[in-house]
Amino acid sequence: MSMRTLPVLLLACGAQALRAGRAPVIVARSTRYAVPPRLQLPQLDPRLTQSEPKAVELAEASSSPSSPYLEFAQRYPFANNIMIATAKTAAADLLAQVAIAGTPVDMIDWQRSLLFCLFGAIYLGGFQYLYQVQIFKRLFDVDAFTSQPWGDKLRDGPGLRALAAQIVLDLSVLTAIYLPTFYIFKAGVFSGSPDPSVWVNSGLDAYQMNFAKDEIDLLRVWLPADVVCFSVPLYLRLPVRHVVSFVWTAYLSFARGGH
Repeated sequence: MSMRTLPVLLLACGAQALRAGRAPVIVARSTRYAVPPRLQLPQLDPRLTQSEPKAVELAEASSSPSSPYLEFAQRYPFANNIMIATAKTAAADLLAQVAIAGTPVDMIDWQRSLLFCLFGAIYLGGFQYLYQVQIFKRLFDVDAFTSQPWGDKLRDGPGLRALAAQIVLDLSVLTAIYLPTFYIFKAGVFSGSPDPSVWVNSGLDAYQMNFAKDEIDLLRVWLPADVVCFSVPLYLRLPVRHVVSFVWTAYLSFARGGH
């Protein structure tokens, strides 16, 4: 059958159907455009769809700090360390004055407390953070050694040599920078002179006069403390150091903090 005769046959069938009183029914088959069956989507458990937002909320909560202080500490570690160091040195001085020396509360030497607040903020909070964290990270492979178990650390030759180098460097800084800076700060608070050259000269004189005793005490405290501080993970380095430093500062306040 040709395409030309198809319309003629359709019209003839339609006319015959109309004469018979029936509506024509035309069935067209096409293999070119097959209509796919309707897809049946699986029914989801409503409990699962209700719990999904809660799971997202829990994931977001776990990735964010649980308190405003933790958020501040993560965002501003330098400022956080200054705050901790200032509060620590002030508390250690008050402990030395009241608990160790037996000074009545109404006779506390607030000028001496100011000395330790300034020293704690500038040196322990600022300078110590820069060289203990930032500089040491660049000089030594800190994370590779501190992340190991203690047994593996004892067998890590390069890591132990790096540990010894950090201890020697830190003790050198404590001897050549920490102690002179403390005595210069002390002279600046107690000398009564606005001339910084007087603070430096007076502070260095006191440093030289007390050097032998101070150096022995420093080695007794900080040599074993540095072994622990430079062996723990980096995020625990300054917290551990602050604990030891609190005891050391209380001693320094008792022995050298007075007028």
